[in-house]
Amino acid sequence: MKRIIPFLLAVFLIVPVARAQQDPRAEKILEAMSKKYQGMKAFNIVFTQTLENSSTKIKETMQGDITVSGNKFRLKLKDQEIINNGSTIWTYMKPDNEVNISENDPDDQQMSPNAIFTLYQKGYKYAFAEELREGGQVYNVIELSPLDKNNSVYKVRIQINKKDNTVKSWKMFRNNGNRYTYAIRQFNPNPPVDANYFAFDKALYKGVKVIDLR
Repeated sequence: MKRIIPFLLAVFLIVPVARAQQDPRAEKILEAMSKKYQGMKAFNIVFTQTLENSSTKIKETMQGDITVSGNKFRLKLKDQEIINNGSTIWTYMKPDNEVNISENDPDDQQMSPNAIFTLYQKGYKYAFAEELREGGQVYNVIELSPLDKNNSVYKVRIQINKKDNTVKSWKMFRNNGNRYTYAIRQFNPNPPVDANYFAFDKALYKGVKVIDLR
């Protein structure tokens, strides 16, 4: 999975290092945002990811849909679907009609899509950057920078709605010149989901090849 979509999960990397002195204004905004998402039983996000690199003239866009409930999630992409029930991960490759099964590692922060909502709590320095007005809405912009200078990501810029504390977008800046922008197109709080939603049902995928890596 990391080989196929590392650019998507890399934004959730958390480096455990000592805390730095933080911007109180930014901290208040981030805590309100984090509290909102963690207070939901579940949420669904439809997003667009754009990869840009000015030096190599790359610009690629993909769309995705993710539903999160605690440590469980179901991520849907064009050619791939990833399901995590907290203990097992199913990675389904649509073009190959193949699913890989692996154990979930709770210590692997790259596997936690809602880590963006707690990213600021460890390993990053954060500061209030600016206030933006777009489409009749006001957004607080917070910039995070890793304390670990060896981190391949040198900055994360999060745009948060001032009125309801929801995340509108975040942009990841990498040392290799790549810029990844994740724009939330649709946000659905507390969608109806049950435990079966976060499990792979082989019966729904006729002829699927199962590779158990556990």
